[in-house]
Amino acid sequence: MNRTLDGRTALITGGGVGIGLAIAQELADRGARVAITYRTHRPDDAVLTGLREACGQQVLALPVDVTDPDQVDELAETIRTEFGTLDVLVNNVGGLIKRATIAEMDLQLWRAVLATNLDSTYLVTHAMLPFLRRPGGRIVNMASLAGRNGGHPGATAYATSKAALFGFTRGLAKELAPEQITVNAVAPGFIEDTPFHSTFTSEDSKRQTVATIPTGRAGVPADVAQAVGWLTEEGAGFVTGTIVDINGGQYFG
Repeated sequence: MNRTLDGRTALITGGGVGIGLAIAQELADRGARVAITYRTHRPDDAVLTGLREACGQQVLALPVDVTDPDQVDELAETIRTEFGTLDVLVNNVGGLIKRATIAEMDLQLWRAVLATNLDSTYLVTHAMLPFLRRPGGRIVNMASLAGRNGGHPGATAYATSKAALFGFTRGLAKELAPEQITVNAVAPGFIEDTPFHSTFTSEDSKRQTVATIPTGRAGVPADVAQAVGWLTEEGAGFVTGTIVDINGGQYFG
């Protein structure tokens, strides 16, 4: 792989497993020094060794609840101290928490879902902006096909939070364009080998979903990671405010 990110630094929230880990590996393979946050999915030593070998530098793996402003402030200070300047920010943290209809859902669960998917993106972005590289910084947010189509039953709050990320991405892209910082989002469809579907999707539902995908297969984390990798490159400097749909043809934006 071309070392297009040699000398660059990247932070991936929720980078210990699934899509986040695949993104961390992709950026490390491109030469970036990476830091990842985790909360419930701590990366094991073999994972960290692989990332170190890929980028040729020490890797930071930091336990952080990115919905907690104090912990995010501590994260920002660590990144500033260790990296000085941040080149790439990938806001990957997100989750469904629990399937529930709006009729079943209490306010606490509603707020928890929005905090996990939306507040976390705001908090981390806000904290990292002061030392994001100018010009040439890259922000990539993790949206979802659910933000387009409402998701599967019991995912209305999740879909709402992911749709909100479309607006956050586009608004922030306009704010930061004069500083030559790009802001984009990726919106994955059905991606296997992730905690999300291992936890919330039955085998029967998986089969039914795959049957609706025109390309005839489920996605894998690398499908998303490769798109994120391209968005971080110098050659993508004229691409901002874009939502990249990664769903095998299930949805055309």
